[in-house]
This record gives sequence, structure tokens and C-alpha cells, in this order.
Amino acid sequence: MNTEIIAKAFKELGHTTRLNIYRAVIRAGHQGVAVGRLQEKLDIPGSTLSHHISSLISAG
Repeated sequence: MNTEIIAKAFKELGHTTRLNIYRAVIRAGHQGVAVGRLQEKLDIPGSTLSHHISSLISAG
């Protein structure tokens, strides 16, 4: 495993909102979860959710 990749992933997951997004996606399993549902569950604006999802994607 590449240490830099792992460090980036931990950095991104260190934010409360991103960690909550990650947990919700993991709990949803293969079914997945709709972005609108995540937005409702986390009670955040769509633009904020999009920003955090982009950060998680960039971390792999």
C-alpha cells in the first residue's frame, strides 16, 4: 500500500461531514444511497454535499 494514498484518505475522512457520508454509503451496501437521501439525512445543502463527495472521490 502507498503511504501517501492512505494519508490522503485519512485526511479526507477526518472531516465529520465526510465521515458521515462515508458511513452512510458503506451502510447502504451494494444498493447504494441516493444523493438526495444523503442530503436529507445529513441536513446539508446540495452544494456542500457535492463538495464533500468530490473530496472523498479524490481520495479514492
